[in-house]
Amino acid sequence: MKKNLTKVLALAMAAAMMLSACGSSAPAETPSTPAEPSAPSTSTPATTPAAPEASADEITDLVLGKLASAELSTFNVLYTQGASDAEGLCPCWSTALDTNRNGQLIPGLASEWGTEDGGLTWTVKIREGLKWCDVNKEVTADLTAQDWATGLEWVLNHHKNLSNNTSMPMEMIKGAKEYYEMTAAMTEEEARALDASEGSKFFEMVGIEIPDATTVIYHCITEKPYFDTLLPYYGMAPLNQGLVDALGVDGVQGMDNKSMWYCGPYVMVEYINGNSKTYEPNPHYWNTESKRFDSITHRMIESWDVGYTLFQNGEIDYVSLTEAQVKTISEDPNHDYAEYMAPDWPRAYSYQIHFDYDKMNEDGTPDLNWQKAVANENFRKSWYYGLDLTEYWKRTNTLNPMVCENVCFMGRNLAWIDGVDYTTVLAERLGLVKNGETPVRYQADKAAEYIAAAKEELAAQGVTFPIECDYYIQGSNQTALDTATVLKNIFSKCLGDDFCVLNICTYVSSSTKEVRDPQLHSIAINGWGADYNDPQNFLGQITYGDANAYYSNYWNNINKVEPNDFNSELLATFTEFTNMVHEADKITADLEERYKAYIEAEAYALEHALVVPCNYNEGYCLTRYNIFGEMATIDCVDWETNANTFTGEEIAASRKALLGY
Repeated sequence: MKKNLTKVLALAMAAAMMLSACGSSAPAETPSTPAEPSAPSTSTPATTPAAPEASADEITDLVLGKLASAELSTFNVLYTQGASDAEGLCPCWSTALDTNRNGQLIPGLASEWGTEDGGLTWTVKIREGLKWCDVNKEVTADLTAQDWATGLEWVLNHHKNLSNNTSMPMEMIKGAKEYYEMTAAMTEEEARALDASEGSKFFEMVGIEIPDATTVIYHCITEKPYFDTLLPYYGMAPLNQGLVDALGVDGVQGMDNKSMWYCGPYVMVEYINGNSKTYEPNPHYWNTESKRFDSITHRMIESWDVGYTLFQNGEIDYVSLTEAQVKTISEDPNHDYAEYMAPDWPRAYSYQIHFDYDKMNEDGTPDLNWQKAVANENFRKSWYYGLDLTEYWKRTNTLNPMVCENVCFMGRNLAWIDGVDYTTVLAERLGLVKNGETPVRYQADKAAEYIAAAKEELAAQGVTFPIECDYYIQGSNQTALDTATVLKNIFSKCLGDDFCVLNICTYVSSSTKEVRDPQLHSIAINGWGADYNDPQNFLGQITYGDANAYYSNYWNNINKVEPNDFNSELLATFTEFTNMVHEADKITADLEERYKAYIEAEAYALEHALVVPCNYNEGYCLTRYNIFGEMATIDCVDWETNANTFTGEEIAASRKALLGY
């Protein structure tokens, strides 16, 4: 906690790092789907390191393979809550603070920040001389402190941002919730006419001040000593009113690379939907001493099997290895890549199996057979204790699958109690301490009891067996199909085909439009990463009755459930969990007591199997950029590269130096 204003001045060689996609959820087509390197933020400030020395073997034109299922859904970084969007937009759109590879906060568009009253008030100093530019790299406007007010007003205005990214500022910033609720009650025309101009209703209600062109002051609801960890999140990015005036609200909502404005290290000079994105350096980026690529290309690929061939041909510079590829390489000491297979970056996301409590049929009618089943606690607990996911984890790490086992919703390395990681304390509370050899949650005998109880109770409600569970993957992704087949076999072996059958269903291009929005899925395996360092950021996404809870509104759909005789117990359980989360959030003076209260809330949710923890991603890759390099982050600034491919030993040594293992 900083008691005095922390002055973190940028050095001449300072490197700007973008917080990478931590804090967005993304459907997991396969547990071996990687993101660009990401690191959780902490409230410990750090001075940015100097750019790395250039070498003759470095890459100047970087090409990264991106799964076709991870195409952009928006160009408005304030709107997105998806990791794939963040990966595509963060090079274009910087925030006040960034993080280095150790997870420490470092200067970004702001040069210094801090609090003098224990986290109740935060002062952020914005750099002078910042500029916005267009796709042609022409300056369009000055970037000043006012742009953070405009950005926050956009996020909190229901008819502009449609409730996206509102949960974090609403639970921290004074008046934010009231402003959002006011706009939600307005007509669309009335709300869209609002802005963050001087003397506006926004400044009257919301705890933000802009005393001059380089100062932003945030007033929190209560002491929030971790508030600064929110500032690298793209939902807190700046927005210029000139762009809004030029495009209109509809134009900003639907803008593309040609109409958007840029303040990040790169400009997206070309975008071909479903094919590629091309970036070039932004000449107006604040950190002129940073090292950037001459060009970056995101090439869309169907699967990592295709990516492997492209990597072999030198067409892309990174590939996540599938289970079969890892086996082939590891078992042959003479393999061309035996020396180069490297540990991949452990994704910052905690993956879960999310039930859809309001599943629909394709004709739009309720899938009552599934809805009754998933409302039954014994049914959910049969999954919680009955699924041995070892073979699924092998799809990510065939050599050491148990490192992928996850028993928590909360992410790792974000909060500590008496020096012990929150997730370790929670696992002990649940009695699920890892032994390193077998799954700790899987208990076949206990699962059999829950299956028997569920069959009896559900049969009495008219549920037919086997209960069909629809799980969606992209139809063209062979890796996803192979992984889903493994999962289907796990269901068959562990739960029994007479009880529950996993149906592998496919969509063409957009899981959001084709699956999520029409609510066709029975389950989704999604990952959530930290938007800021606090359990509220995770547990607040599944609270009941909260219009801003991501999963409750988009994937588990508990907020859409109509109360009836078969789901009353389910709704009561969600209500109790939600109350526990709200009570935990009221504790601000003692962080360890706060975390202990959240542990009880999370334990309650897991013991009632409201969500089923699934996996972490710790696999293997081949790479021509150092994924564990101290400065490698999502915005592709100051990356260490090797056109001849890094060896596994080199990457492992970098991991050891950075992560300690």
